[in-house]
Amino acid sequence: MRILITGGAGYVGYSLIHALIRELPDLKEIRVYDNLSRGHYGLFFQSFIPDLLVNFRQGELLDSRGLQKALEGMDVVFHLAAKVTTPYSDMDSHYFEQVNHWGTAELVNMIEKSAVQCFVYLSSTAVYGRSDTPMDEQAPLQPFSFYGSSKMRGEQHTERLLSQLPKAYLLRSGNVYGYNPTVRIEAVINRFMFEAHHQGRIAVQGNGEQVRAFVHVEKLATVLARLLKTEVPNGVYNLAEHNFSVNEVVTHIKTLYPELETLLINQHLALPSAPVVLPVGLQHWLPFPEKSFADELWAMQEAFSF
Repeated sequence: MRILITGGAGYVGYSLIHALIRELPDLKEIRVYDNLSRGHYGLFFQSFIPDLLVNFRQGELLDSRGLQKALEGMDVVFHLAAKVTTPYSDMDSHYFEQVNHWGTAELVNMIEKSAVQCFVYLSSTAVYGRSDTPMDEQAPLQPFSFYGSSKMRGEQHTERLLSQLPKAYLLRSGNVYGYNPTVRIEAVINRFMFEAHHQGRIAVQGNGEQVRAFVHVEKLATVLARLLKTEVPNGVYNLAEHNFSVNEVVTHIKTLYPELETLLINQHLALPSAPVVLPVGLQHWLPFPEKSFADELWAMQEAFSF
């Protein structure tokens, strides 16, 4: 099996490569296609990768020639590459549209002409927009950020492959957290853990009652890898394990840092929620690895250098 991972040098990509090597002993090649725009280089300095199994090609999604060469000989494509920031950002709309929408369109068009047999697109629960009621995969898509809108447009291109390929999946991930060497420290739980550990204070926007869906990066990567060896019907699936309010996250973190201070910014504001129905339907075929949220936070605390 030969696998291409767009955005493979990033946060989820790092853990996915680790999971693929662990879960699929018959792997022939993992090809990483990434523009390195986030400056993540942790993938290139780890000893877990067997010699000659993983190779890297630097390139852009909208570089048609480079992307076509990267697809040559591949059986599976994991499409992780995206312009990613907080799902509720309203900055840099053109960049979101170019990468997340048209970059995905370019990739899908090329896959339709290739020998790829399996395609996995990592989207986001940000496509649902705001809701106080937990949402399942049939909920209307009403994104209210440039990020969410661009991911929804990418989904519209991806949907064609659900009926064309033997295996094709569109996965809407919750907010990702947890440590690996390419960690996105701006993700809310990761940022809170950093602030708690090194500053002793957490800054909370609004009243803290806003609810988000969350999934640990290692659990996300394990599910992605196991999709390749599990008979899961093609389709659209949410991918999250927890619905937490920001205040609940802070309460969990305070069990590790009892003296933690909380600074509320604009505490009169009720910010939007976006929970999903739990457990997600995908768990019918692919249960998450068993590890508690408390243990995941403890593992991140242990990963800090000092």
